[in-house]
Amino acid sequence: MRYVDEYRNPALARRLVERIRRRATRTWRIMEICGGQTHTLIRYGIDALLEGTVDLIHGPGCPVCVTPLQKIDRAIAIAKRPEVIFTTFGDMIRVPGSHGDLLSAKAEGADVRIVYSPLDALKLAQRHPDREVVFFAVGFETTAPANAMAIHLAHRRGVDNFSALVSHVLVPPAIEYILSDPDNRIDGFIAPGHVCTVVGYTDYEELARRYGIPFVVAGFEPLDLLQAISMLVDMLERGETDVKNQYARSVCRTGNPHAKRMIEEVFEITDMVWRGLGLLPKSGLKLRPKYARHDAELKFHVEGLSAEESPVCIAGEILQGKRKPPECPAFARECTPESPLGAPMVSSEGACAAYYAFWRNRQDKTSGVE
Repeated sequence: MRYVDEYRNPALARRLVERIRRRATRTWRIMEICGGQTHTLIRYGIDALLEGTVDLIHGPGCPVCVTPLQKIDRAIAIAKRPEVIFTTFGDMIRVPGSHGDLLSAKAEGADVRIVYSPLDALKLAQRHPDREVVFFAVGFETTAPANAMAIHLAHRRGVDNFSALVSHVLVPPAIEYILSDPDNRIDGFIAPGHVCTVVGYTDYEELARRYGIPFVVAGFEPLDLLQAISMLVDMLERGETDVKNQYARSVCRTGNPHAKRMIEEVFEITDMVWRGLGLLPKSGLKLRPKYARHDAELKFHVEGLSAEESPVCIAGEILQGKRKPPECPAFARECTPESPLGAPMVSSEGACAAYYAFWRNRQDKTSGVE
């Protein structure tokens, strides 16, 4: 397919791998931030092709994975109310809370529906004025503009039976958390292309200056990521600490001004709990007081619910790049996509799911297991 196949050209990929190997004088540790990038790296075996030259570390780049456990429990509590139609994207429906997930709640009679856009949820609220329609607003900066638009339109149109359970998180504070760890050994970062399409990459320039580390904004296809890694290796070998943009076909330095204005209109920055990372200052978004009547946590009085993680799951260490999924004793044993212990196994962008789907197959072929 044109515009896709050209970014998956095997000959060009081999040339980039060879270039990276020739250029690197040591093994560089590079962290990708986006879960979509993780899946590409593992699916196409880029981690294996660069083994010994680049150690690819997987960061907290899946918004589903870092949605805190208590937020899932609050979603389930709201969904079980008889007056509620609870709407969500499909990747949230099987994320485990402390006692079940939204799919289990649906099986028990809750009216849980998958939508493809927050505007679909808003239309649902307009068609059912006798019901409370709640949308699970989850994601990084990427999904914030559309979610903000739905809330803004509901407010402007007086659709008071529409509310959002907000769990938006911001990428730069999570990177700063990782970089400030005394045990941090990451040499460079692949910055998330879709996030930067919305907000630009000026915040990453500040991180690069403060911590003396290079970033490359990258796309999601194999050649995107190989080119980004090649650019990072060049920067690391020259001792450069800056931000470069590989994903120029989508990203500009200052982002999308219209999307940023919509986010700022509806949301304000707040402290946020990240699953696996804990409470990070100024790392999330919440509704501004102007939109309080569309805040599902306030409307349904669930803001006090808390929960504890499974003691077996090491998702926190995986999300911080300290360990990789196969190092978890529960990986592919107690924890599988069919019975996940943590969100990185169930999410479509989770590192554990990527390793389960693609890395295990490579290991089986290497060992002769069929």
